[in-house]
Amino acid sequence: MQPMPRILPLALLLATACAGGGLAPLPLPAGLAPTSPDQAVAWARSTVPAENREIRFRFQFLDEQGSAKGRGRLRLALPDSVRFDVVGPFGAGRAAAFVAGDTALWADPQEDVRKLVPNYPLFWAMLGVVRSPEPGATVRKFADGTITAWQFVAGGDTVEYVRETGPANRLIAEVRQDGKRLGRVETKFGPDGLPASSRLMVPKPAAKLDLTFYQNEKARPFAPDTWTRPAPPER
Repeated sequence: MQPMPRILPLALLLATACAGGGLAPLPLPAGLAPTSPDQAVAWARSTVPAENREIRFRFQFLDEQGSAKGRGRLRLALPDSVRFDVVGPFGAGRAAAFVAGDTALWADPQEDVRKLVPNYPLFWAMLGVVRSPEPGATVRKFADGTITAWQFVAGGDTVEYVRETGPANRLIAEVRQDGKRLGRVETKFGPDGLPASSRLMVPKPAAKLDLTFYQNEKARPFAPDTWTRPAPPER
């Protein structure tokens, strides 16, 4: 993904999108109450697709260095393995990674993948999937029939989710590390209950990633080399 030259409108757009390097407070409802981590684990599992999926999307990425756009492919194998590939216009700027749970087993090139995957709960939230709380985390919950909110606190790290049904039909996830906002995701679902679009906002350094999903279907059996790092191009 080759960055475009820095231009003033780009800086102004980022300043507006990321509120000058910060994010507005997450719309977390009042009244969160302590609850069992087992309930949180069960809720997280309910967001995982029931079958392996083949997902295709278009992306737009914007940061202080420039912008990039292109298309991508995700191959999701239960319970939590994903191979994803992205490519820019005319086949330029290819990147790929194999993510298992909260670990990238390989990424190529690492720097480009890091821009797209700054944090694994945020990465999974872009697919409409919630990650379970870490063992020993403090869990709080709110639910009123339309809005369900969860807060997982482990040490100095906090992961918060808001799932809104009805006309909004969206999942919002925010991650804070050592009290500082790392980023936020808002994923919107279509009438079929599948993710339709997703936006990742990172406040510092300011960046924005938009995904538009145009195919999400049951996957055929994956080829044996799906999870293998691509061979380097021949010179």
